[in-house]
Amino acid sequence: MTEDFYCDEVLSGKTQVNKVLETENVLAYYHTKPFWPIHIVAIPKKHISSLITLEDSDNELLIELLGVIRKVAAMVTEENGACRVITNLGNYQDSKHLHWHIVSGEELR
Repeated sequence: MTEDFYCDEVLSGKTQVNKVLETENVLAYYHTKPFWPIHIVAIPKKHISSLITLEDSDNELLIELLGVIRKVAAMVTEENGACRVITNLGNYQDSKHLHWHIVSGEELR
């Protein structure tokens, strides 16, 4: 996998995704290789490497991103009764692009 799968593959259009919700600056879509029965990824369209590298100038984008995550999480919770909202940092973060997982169900792998 590339260092930034989301920019290199998803946002470039090389990898087609099943979109859940999209705004001007944020994309939420079904994970291409899910770890849970319901596994949606939400990403900013601007490259930001992780939650801890956000800058004050990114505040509006972060609010928009969290708004999308909130809407998707509400949808998943309504349809499935529960969900988790997860982000990874450091060595836990495979792709160095800020992203959140909205998941539901028992882990598949």
